Amino acid sequence: MDLFSPVRLGDLELANRIAMAPLTRMRSSADGVPGDLNVEHYAQRASVGLIVTEGTYPSAESRGYPGQPGIVTDEQAAGWARVADAVHARGGRLFMQVMNAGRVSHTDITGTDRIVAPSAIAIDGEVHTPTGKAPYPVPHALTTEEAVAVKAEFVAAARRAVDAGLDGVEVHGANGYLLHEFLAAGSNTRTDVYGGSAEARARFVVEVVTEVAAEIGAGRVGLRISPAHGVQGVVEDDAADVRATYGVLIDALAPLGLAYLSVLHADPAGELVQDLRRRFGGPLMANTGFASPTERQEALALVEQGHAECVAVGRAVIANPDLVERWVGGHEENEPDGSTFYGGGAEGYTDYPALSTAGV
Repeated sequence: MDLFSPVRLGDLELANRIAMAPLTRMRSSADGVPGDLNVEHYAQRASVGLIVTEGTYPSAESRGYPGQPGIVTDEQAAGWARVADAVHARGGRLFMQVMNAGRVSHTDITGTDRIVAPSAIAIDGEVHTPTGKAPYPVPHALTTEEAVAVKAEFVAAARRAVDAGLDGVEVHGANGYLLHEFLAAGSNTRTDVYGGSAEARARFVVEVVTEVAAEIGAGRVGLRISPAHGVQGVVEDDAADVRATYGVLIDALAPLGLAYLSVLHADPAGELVQDLRRRFGGPLMANTGFASPTERQEALALVEQGHAECVAVGRAVIANPDLVERWVGGHEENEPDGSTFYGGGAEGYTDYPALSTAGV
């Protein structure tokens, strides 16, 4: 396999094996509508094999950040349709990451009277709200019936995304957000069908992904997980429990024939990730995560050595809209400016130069 060779993920044939990782950028309108900047940003990066959008909220209650896009209203769907049209016009492919932030939010962000989680356990620390920093609030523990309604929000969001012209969706089960909160014993102390054993903690995620796949087709659905990543209040430091929980999860989902499994882990070639890959039986999208940005040589090696079918890349794609061309030719790369990652305007979002404008 070669990083720059075509690959099939579910229903999609991709031009290469580089995926744009889902990246929180906080540049949509106050109403969660993607605008001209979003259209330009994603279209600029259409040469990667697959773009996975920033986490997009399926309900007001699930919103995690100011400036985050949604897929709830007709206006939001119309904004995403413009993004999809622009990406497709340049030959690209686009999945929407559907994300419920769970307890990683605040009512000043959601505009609702509560935030939700599997259990009423707050995260230590502070959250950035539109009016400044505030302690993370204690979330409302979803009842069993309310959890069923949350599943329906994921399904409705997936349908809206596909109807807006996107090629599929990635269900966000990673990085401390709601679905990850269900998986981990520290954030899930429930005693109903969704809590307790590894199988019970995995059940909610299994049901969400299964129902999304039934709605839009499994070949248009990916799942992102981050086992043992330890981020945003979800700590998974019991190795045996991690193996059991994620093993149950992937064993239950493997028969669906999903488009891919995206795993964020510091050692994608290691035993844990490769065991999950074998259990899954389909394409693995590898991502080394926040602390270790994926660079060219690592991405090449992951694919060439047979550890992954494709590689999700974050910061390098932020700074290089034509990253594929740069990596194919071994060209110098723009350096990402971390001060412009979150929020703002065109600076650090659509103004990174391409090779053609940099005089190369």
